[in-house]
Amino acid sequence: MTDPKILAEQAISALNQGELKLAERRAHEAYRLAPSLPFVLIAYGAVMNARGTYAAATKAFRRLTQLEPRAAVHWMNLATSLRASGALSEAAQAYEHAARIGGWTAELLYNSALLELEGGRYEVARERLGLAAKAAPLDFEINYRYAHLLTSCADIDGALLATQHWRLWQDPNPELLAKLGALLMTLSDQHSAVQILDSVRNSPPPSLEFELSIISMLERTNSLHEATERLQKIEHLSVDEIGAEMQQRLLGVRANIAARNDRPDEAITLYRQALCVATQPDEQQDFLFPLAKALDAKGDYETAAEVAARAHASQMAFLDLTSPIPADSSGTVLAIADYSCDPDDVAQWTEPAPPVEADSPVFIVAFPRSGTTLLEQVLDAHPDLKTMDEQPFLQEALARLQQQGALYPEKLASVQPHELAEARRHYWALVATKLRLSPGQRLLDKNPLNILRLPAIRRLFPNSPILLAIRHPFDVITSNYFQHYWAPAYSRLCRDLPTLALGYRRTFDYWYQQEALLKPKVMEIFYERFVSDFEAQSRAIADFVGLQWHDAMLEPAKHARGKSYISTPSYSQVIEPVNRKAVGRWRHYERHLMPLREQIAPLLDRWGYEA
Repeated sequence: MTDPKILAEQAISALNQGELKLAERRAHEAYRLAPSLPFVLIAYGAVMNARGTYAAATKAFRRLTQLEPRAAVHWMNLATSLRASGALSEAAQAYEHAARIGGWTAELLYNSALLELEGGRYEVARERLGLAAKAAPLDFEINYRYAHLLTSCADIDGALLATQHWRLWQDPNPELLAKLGALLMTLSDQHSAVQILDSVRNSPPPSLEFELSIISMLERTNSLHEATERLQKIEHLSVDEIGAEMQQRLLGVRANIAARNDRPDEAITLYRQALCVATQPDEQQDFLFPLAKALDAKGDYETAAEVAARAHASQMAFLDLTSPIPADSSGTVLAIADYSCDPDDVAQWTEPAPPVEADSPVFIVAFPRSGTTLLEQVLDAHPDLKTMDEQPFLQEALARLQQQGALYPEKLASVQPHELAEARRHYWALVATKLRLSPGQRLLDKNPLNILRLPAIRRLFPNSPILLAIRHPFDVITSNYFQHYWAPAYSRLCRDLPTLALGYRRTFDYWYQQEALLKPKVMEIFYERFVSDFEAQSRAIADFVGLQWHDAMLEPAKHARGKSYISTPSYSQVIEPVNRKAVGRWRHYERHLMPLREQIAPLLDRWGYEA
């Protein structure tokens, strides 16, 4: 008679090698021969759990808790199988029992956090995953999952901190690396993401999830042809073959590729199919936002507006769960606009030797979706400028000033030269983590919402040239409304058109108030003029910034295609030749926008726009 222990060992070996059918046969044979032998029960339960036969797995692990009640691992395995079967309350009790026996180990914290996630208790899950990552700082899966949760909760800074040492994480496999790469792209850590993509893109695909991650990264880096070719090999898979969850992901990827390949009808159909699988209202945002864009591309503008409204409602429901607004917070990015400089204080701003223009960044500011990415690519094509995409480094330097006791922005005159120098050193140290400037190169710092931090720019870099990007307010509002942003504060600002219009008006009221007082070196770049008279406008910008003309500035699309990654939502548009396709898009939504005209009328008049 065959030894049941040998059969169990064979089952575990086959499971580890991904041979699930062989693992199931060996596990069944072992279990038939010795249904009460602990090692056999462990193997049988593990295989049944992997095969999705959760009732059988639960029965095996429950029997183990009876045979060896002081073994915490059995209670944890029982809880995990119960969680998978949907018995969340009983699973929670089993996890707690395991903790009472053996303490909260990293593995137990990790599995318990997954249970909390399934129950929608994001704060508890976040706390437990954080503790698990702290207890096992080199565990790849635990640390990846923690960073993923932080990203899902829109804690981008926390996620970047959690992934900063990812190269030290142990036991990576191609699937986990691919998932991490896709996550790092979301976090705009383009160097790491592209490094991972290059290392795994030619690996034999271990799973469908791996392949979907690779295709998503290829699309995001504008390698559309390769992404399309890889998708064609798997797009036929049915829900019976891959399960509902993976089918939802596959539909989403297929829809994204169809949209990028200018097939809006196909994309619309696929997004709607994915929505039928995503039944929870707060989960539908991932498909509603791109569906609204596809409907817009097709020309079905009324339906696009309706779907966009549903997308924002779904996102707000999700943020209420994951990122509730603190009682003492306004909940939007505009809180900083409640504080302005004191003219008497500004009159006393002095510094013996502030950085000269050649040693200062060139700043691009705007209300988002005003053409800043195109402007950035034009300037970055010049060999004497180098961009780092959007980074919060000015805010970090400002935070350093505030840590030193500065009251921002009302009382900056008392900041001492050595404190300003320290804040600048901090800024440049952060920049150095993203790029290296060659001798003679200047930094291009493009972060649109630095429009709200003009006092910080003027106090730290008083000689910096600033490019203020301006576009028709209704085009800007429309474009923002159709974007799927991650940051909770900005997402709340975009939740509906009236809130967006109010935020737009407040932003520029604040800018022009501070500009009149601080008198920075500013050039206003109007998007419509920029794309209509491209060379003349580009030459004027180069002259303003103090650059000798370079013909590469006339080919921003070529420059963008040569970059491995572009971090903004415009990554797919900026690789196209300069055109006027985005001018006047708002006219399709005039019925929804005209009630907002009075709110933004002063800006329309100031800039000479018609509405």
